[in-house]
Amino acid sequence: MRITTNAILRNYKSNLGTSLKNLDTARTRVMTQRRFNSTAEDPSSALRAAVLERKYVKNEDYLNIVKDVQSFQDSQEDAAMQIETIAKTLSKRYGLEALNGTNGSLETRETYADAWRGAQQSLLLSLNASYEGKYVFAGSDGKNPPFKLEDVPADPANPDAPKQRLLYRGVDVTNGDPKVLEALSKDTLYVDLGFGLNVEGDVNDVSIESSSAFNTSLPGINLAGFGVDDETGLTKNMILLCGEIADVLEAEDFDRDKYSELLAQFDKGRNNVLEKVTVLGTQTEFLTTTKDRLETSSISLSTQIDNVVNIDMAEAIMNFSWAQYAYNSALKVGNNILTPSFIDFMK
Repeated sequence: MRITTNAILRNYKSNLGTSLKNLDTARTRVMTQRRFNSTAEDPSSALRAAVLERKYVKNEDYLNIVKDVQSFQDSQEDAAMQIETIAKTLSKRYGLEALNGTNGSLETRETYADAWRGAQQSLLLSLNASYEGKYVFAGSDGKNPPFKLEDVPADPANPDAPKQRLLYRGVDVTNGDPKVLEALSKDTLYVDLGFGLNVEGDVNDVSIESSSAFNTSLPGINLAGFGVDDETGLTKNMILLCGEIADVLEAEDFDRDKYSELLAQFDKGRNNVLEKVTVLGTQTEFLTTTKDRLETSSISLSTQIDNVVNIDMAEAIMNFSWAQYAYNSALKVGNNILTPSFIDFMK
């Protein structure tokens, strides 16, 4: 077989180009710290990396949402705890002290009445608490203050008529349509936290499966009470009860039985607040568990992406050093590629 000089040069240039390409590939991997920089280099790994990265980004979105919901929930819980603390002070301190026989003078009772009216405004402020511009007890309508307390003009024909009324999203919490109030009390605001959001129904009647999302809504009327107690005929709302208790304390003739009845009704409302605080605590624990799960998933996905996309730097530097050595060796071989021939010895 005859091997020509041109054939040797062609093979040398081809192999030298291969060595240079390997060196450039090794250098690029060290600089970018990636196994591949285009889909063409490793289609299967690129596809797997794209899937993992989408999962990671989606998981991070859910994690950020959970953190926002946690902050919103903390605002709800803080406001509910404030309401419970105020209610406990009113019930256990001012309420019982006003019943004490030694404090039965009108002047003393008026002092307690002022305390009840002041607490009424404090309770109202807590129920209208907001977080980042959203009212936490407004249900699905977080842009507008949910509660509004109004004075009712005196009715000479009915001196025992309520002197105040409380509106929740424009509806009277005591005398409003019971169906409307019931619907407002069940108002929901779902957030997708990665449980596989399931939407049911058609275009005209869409509903979300409650088990597939988290309900951030806590209508304030569920906390403060609404409607009328069937047994006593008294309002269930704590804000209005504060005003009525203050009215009884300010009366010339102190109606002890009426006061006791109103105070007992107020205690029912306080117990209801305690139940809601307990529920909020359970939801907070659930959000904490969900956050931990998402953080664990984030770490797992990061590890998988790292294994698919990123290189082992020690191995990459070793490969680069070997490619550089091979290329330098190829260059040295080029110096000796043209060996002496028969023509060199002819005269």
